[in-house]
Amino acid sequence: MNASEEQVGGDHYKALKIQPWDAMEAWLSPNQFRGFLLGSAIAYLARVNTKGIEGKGGIQDIKKARHYLDKIIELEGDET
Repeated sequence: MNASEEQVGGDHYKALKIQPWDAMEAWLSPNQFRGFLLGSAIAYLARVNTKGIEGKGGIQDIKKARHYLDKIIELEGDET
């Protein structure tokens, strides 16, 4: 399964005709899009230890960060 076929934390994006990151990829240069993906992963990792805010923090945000990192791996190719 590729990263675009999966969504972490619900299905609110999958219900859309155009996935938000597909729109971003179309509008941005490859370097800008990679930066968007990295920035999104960092944002989720930065709030991992957030407690007391519903839907924020913990393993769910680690999985969301991984989702963005998986997309970068898909785009750049798995070099392992």
